[in-house]
Amino acid sequence: MKIIALESSAITASVAIAEDEKLLGQSFQNSGLTHSATLMPMAADLLKNTGLTLDEIDVVAVAAGPGSFTGVRIGVAAAKGLAWPGDKPCAPCSTLESMAWQCAHMGGEICAAMDARRNQVYCARFLADNGELKRLTEDRAIGLDELGAEIRASGKPQILVGDGAALVQKSLEGEGMSCVLMPPHLLYQTAWGVVRCALRLAREGELVSAAAMAPSYHRLSQAERERLERKSVTGS
Repeated sequence: MKIIALESSAITASVAIAEDEKLLGQSFQNSGLTHSATLMPMAADLLKNTGLTLDEIDVVAVAAGPGSFTGVRIGVAAAKGLAWPGDKPCAPCSTLESMAWQCAHMGGEICAAMDARRNQVYCARFLADNGELKRLTEDRAIGLDELGAEIRASGKPQILVGDGAALVQKSLEGEGMSCVLMPPHLLYQTAWGVVRCALRLAREGELVSAAAMAPSYHRLSQAERERLERKSVTGS
């Protein structure tokens, strides 16, 4: 099974191509350019450099959220564009699960976190065992205090991954709890993690059509929150 995976849920952009568990190529960019300008050219270049055509790809995968509203929308739209002409099945992957796959080899409890602002993180927790992941929580936006209480109740050291990991580390260590921050090359989301998540979805029969694939934001955008706040004040 050949998979092309896109990751644009935060500041970095990444594209990977794999055949089952074998990574054939990956492109990663953290240049500050917009994902709308970088993601599709990266995909086209990677297909060319791996000697593949889009017709040879079996599954199109994307980090479908949570994450940056703009980044997630760009990634999902790009994945739809790649999948639609050949009616290829799609894997709408959890950004948080995809990050957790990057450290599944370590074993133990993994806390994948992205900065959601307002003293919150997008977070999901997993148990890694023998290179596989078991979900301990769903993806959600959660306050740092609430997350700390949850982890304290588990009583287990945490492996922290994601752009919100440093926030969680500071919160946990302030409460005297044990945690390990992943090194820089494994800390942030990459398309290889999306591939690993897509493989699970494919094996469990959870692929969808391009038309059915949609972002999973897990929280209203700032503009939507502000509109609702204004509405509650004015009553209209």
